[in-house]
Amino acid sequence: MFRKLLLSGLLFLSLMSGTQAQEVGLSFSYFIPRNGEFSTPISPFSLRGVGFNINNFLAFETGASLYRMSGLAIMDMPFDSKNSLLGPNFTIFVPAELVVQMKGKQVQFDIKGGGFFFYGFDQNLNYGNFDRAFRTYKSWDVANGNLSFENNPGFGVHGGVELTIPITSQVSLSLETNYLMGSAKFPIKGSYSGSNLSGAQQESVNFPDAKIDFTGLEFSIGLMFNSGGGGGSRPKAKRRR
Repeated sequence: MFRKLLLSGLLFLSLMSGTQAQEVGLSFSYFIPRNGEFSTPISPFSLRGVGFNINNFLAFETGASLYRMSGLAIMDMPFDSKNSLLGPNFTIFVPAELVVQMKGKQVQFDIKGGGFFFYGFDQNLNYGNFDRAFRTYKSWDVANGNLSFENNPGFGVHGGVELTIPITSQVSLSLETNYLMGSAKFPIKGSYSGSNLSGAQQESVNFPDAKIDFTGLEFSIGLMFNSGGGGGSRPKAKRRR
């Protein structure tokens, strides 16, 4: 059901960009999460920069990206880890932002800021990293967990900049960087068994305040192709890979 809604939403964004955009483009985007693993969107399920001009200097943009996350951090537990505790998953990312447009004779510099929604599915814990973090926390020699979690949608804020440089009259180079700060409730409970110098150990665990940490740097580089046309729409729609 969720995948059908995702595909329907991406189709709507594609139709919206096709009817409103004066320029279309192709860019390569990457996400570097805090205490997580380097991640990339899944082609072709990413369409960004869809929107419209509010006036000559201010615009609204939205879109959607489907990320294949290699690993994310989990925070607000009794122990910390510099490694990803959430294993590989798929995450839908939907931003909504205001864009301050500063257009020069040769380049355009945009300042962006707003909020975003994200939701991960096919979630899995990284038991290797989780067990090591719990073992260090409890000062055990061996630790093996049997855990369950409750998945929830997440929200956050972001800000960034984009520089668009014309290469020819029809093609421009786009460089964009965004910093994301978000989280999603992710309660974890279960049990741990292990051992230390005192012998075998067994302990129930409950981390009701645990959250997925969706904080990190998203950056992209791409080409914009001028398709002509007029109107007052936001003049870019980037299909990212």
